[in-house]
This record gives sequence, structure tokens and C-alpha cells, in this order.
Amino acid sequence: MNEFFLHTTYPILFLAVFAEQLCLPIPAAPFLISGGALAGTGRLSLIWILGIGILGSLLGDMVWFEAGRYWGKPVLRLLCALAPDPSLCIRKSRSDFARRGLPILLIAKLVPGLGAITPPLAGMSGASRSFFLAYDAGGAALWVAAYAGFGYFAAERFEAMTRYISLTASHVIVVFSILLLPVLTWKAVQFSKMVRELRSHSVTPAQLKALMETGAKVAIINLSRFEDDPEDSVSIPGAWRGDPTRMRRKSHVLVPDDVTLVVYCKSTNNFVSARVATALRKRGVNRIRVLEGGLNAWKASGLILSPTLCNPLTEMKRLGIEISPPSTEQELLSSEVA
Repeated sequence: MNEFFLHTTYPILFLAVFAEQLCLPIPAAPFLISGGALAGTGRLSLIWILGIGILGSLLGDMVWFEAGRYWGKPVLRLLCALAPDPSLCIRKSRSDFARRGLPILLIAKLVPGLGAITPPLAGMSGASRSFFLAYDAGGAALWVAAYAGFGYFAAERFEAMTRYISLTASHVIVVFSILLLPVLTWKAVQFSKMVRELRSHSVTPAQLKALMETGAKVAIINLSRFEDDPEDSVSIPGAWRGDPTRMRRKSHVLVPDDVTLVVYCKSTNNFVSARVATALRKRGVNRIRVLEGGLNAWKASGLILSPTLCNPLTEMKRLGIEISPPSTEQELLSSEVA
């Protein structure tokens, strides 16, 4: 059992749990199972394992709680950046938290993807630290007990299993790190390529205003609602709302050659807009522009804002834009003002 002592100790267990809560590529579950197995054979204390696991979890979650309290939505964008659909990740997480509130922390760690996003959401909601810590401690206790308890009870019947779990735990972290590095690199390369491609296809607020004043055919799509706050209803005059997720998935998008399509979101990094523009360009929409700096840049330029939005189906018919497969107005491009 010497390998067990080398691979699973109280400090290693604490660091693994703390690192996972910080969203680092270090899975804590194998270490918790290993610690429980060692406790089952009398080599570690189960109480200490539970205490250390809960402490490491609380400290890691507290970092995200404070980050959510002070920085808000940018933290959510950071945590959802690697999701297949970042905007959907943000919307779903906020919706789940809004329905259940702090009690969701009791099960969050047992639901893949939910454990990382709920602490900053709790901070953004203005919840008190004491209530957050109480619920988060309960959830951490269930999570730690589940994995450590499995190892503890399995060790009594399968002594040989403890050696396998211990050796596996040290290799899993290496494998996860090796697998995650290419994913992060690929994401970075794709994003860099996307930014380079769209740099020549961007438009400043002043340029867009001048284009609109010439009477040219311009279709302006506001993606802000699906990326940010639904209560923020102000928009660029003449814009209509679009769901970036569904727009990227449409198999056919036809925009006449004399129509310039401009997409924008609220964030200044244009990430959501850039992804939509890239997807539409692949479908043959060449005259597409991304508004530099998004809605915030338009506001900062002191340009006129509109409290209402245009009807998307009316604008599509006027400009000759076709999108298929067809869907309902609500599914395609919602025209409701939040």
C-alpha cells in the first residue's frame, strides 16, 4: 500500500478538491475515492477526509462567489467560454438558479457543469455570504461523502481495488491535462482565426450610422437579449432581435447582394457576434459586418437608441432575406421587447 500513501495524502486531497473548484483540469473524484478507500483500510481518517474535502470545496467556491459579486456577467462568460454554445450555457444556468435560488447549491456539484457556474451566480444575486456558505457546505458535504463513502465501503470488500484506484488517480490528472491542452489550443487557434477573418468585415458605430443615413439596405440584428440581460430593451434604431444559436444552425440563409447584414451584441469583445458572422459567411452571406464594440460602443458614441425593435418577419420580407428551414417567429427571430 506504499503507493497509496505516495499518491493520496491529506494535503494532496485538499489541493485536488480546491483546484477542481477553481475549474482547473484536475479531477477531485479519484482522490476522494482513494482517500475513502484508505480510510476503509484504517490508513486515513474518514472524518479528516470529509473535513478537508468540504474546506477545499468551500474555499474554491468562495473565490467564484466573490468574483461573481464584483465582476458579474464577465465571470459567467469566462466559465461558459468552452461550452459548445456559451450564450445557451449562460441563459440556462441563470434560468436554473432563478427558479431554485440558493438551495440549488445542495445538488449543484452532483450535476455536471452546474457546480462551477452556481457560485458566481450566487454572488451576482446579492446573496449573503453566510447563507451561501451554509448551502454550499451542505452541497460540498453530499459531494465529498458520495465519493469518499464509495471508496470507504468498497475498500472493505475489495482490498485490491484500493491499489488500482490510487494508481489511477495519479494517471487521470496527467491524462486530463494532456487531453485538455489540445482542446484549449484548438479553441485559441479557432478564435484567433475567426478574429483575423472578421477584422476586415467589421464596421464602427460611425460607419454604420453613415451607411444608414445613405438609405442603403441594411439589416441590423440585435443578439444582446440572448447573451445578456433580457430586461435591457434599448437597441439601435431599425434593429430586430435574433437568437444566435438558431441562426448558426440554419441550413440555408439567403441575403440579397444589395443588403448589408450587421450583427451586434452587448459585450465589447464581439464573441457572440463573431461566431454568428462566421457561421453565416460559411453559408454564403458575404456582406455581413460585425459592429465593433457592440451596443456599448454605440452608446459610448452618443448615437440615438431606440426603446423598441422592428418585427423580424416584416424586415426580412422587405429586404428579401430568406432563412430555412422555416420555424415560428418566436423560434427564428423573437420580436418581443423584454
